[in-house]
Amino acid sequence: MSLISVQNLSIRYGAQTVLHHVDLTIDRGEIVTIVGPNGSGKTTLLKAIIGAIEPTAGQITLKRGLRIGYVPQRLHIDPTLPMTVQRFLRLTNRVTKQACQSALATAGVPSVLHQQMASLSGGQFQRVLLARAIIHQPDILLLDEATQGLDQRGSASFYQQIEHVRQQTGCAVLMISHDLHVVMSTSDRVICLNGHVCCQGSPAVVASAPEYRALFGTGTGGALALYRHEHDHGHDHDNGQDHDHDCDHNKMDGAA
Repeated sequence: MSLISVQNLSIRYGAQTVLHHVDLTIDRGEIVTIVGPNGSGKTTLLKAIIGAIEPTAGQITLKRGLRIGYVPQRLHIDPTLPMTVQRFLRLTNRVTKQACQSALATAGVPSVLHQQMASLSGGQFQRVLLARAIIHQPDILLLDEATQGLDQRGSASFYQQIEHVRQQTGCAVLMISHDLHVVMSTSDRVICLNGHVCCQGSPAVVASAPEYRALFGTGTGGALALYRHEHDHGHDHDNGQDHDHDCDHNKMDGAA
């Protein structure tokens, strides 16, 4: 059984339809990225999955007992508030110091346990949020543009850490990102969203799909930064076979 199954999902805000007839599944251990232009419904979809928004139609099915870790798009902490990383990790979690330290190490910031949250760099702050999301060993991580505000190098480093987390914990990852060149290369599967699922498949297949190119062009010099991970040798996600290509050819709302 899939960890998450979304079937014929539609969501409206008043008279505005944000998502319509969205179908997707997330399986154990895979990294899936949702890309799309501003206003395409990416964050709305994630909020519906975690139960923060009620679907207008369709259904979302979560595997029984599914543990979800969530990394938000942004989180503001008053810089004048004295709060160590350890205290932050324990605000809503009854966890041991050892569990905090282990989560920070997995997130790539093992030495910040006693630092003040206000003293962290942007990259360190995001990794602490990642540590907080994985501290209870979730089955799946949901990330809503978690690298917003980081430069390209910082974003690339963060996504590499996500791959490390997946290898260490075996969790699946569903993330929204605007860092197309970086995130396309770190995903097993990409879903292009623009109110509906325009196309989906391996990064190489989606990058060459006309629906994707209509939204984002052809990338820098017509090429995306694609590469194969070591783990890909044991998967069929990134082999570029035609059966991964699941594009519909409906006209996209607001396509460039």
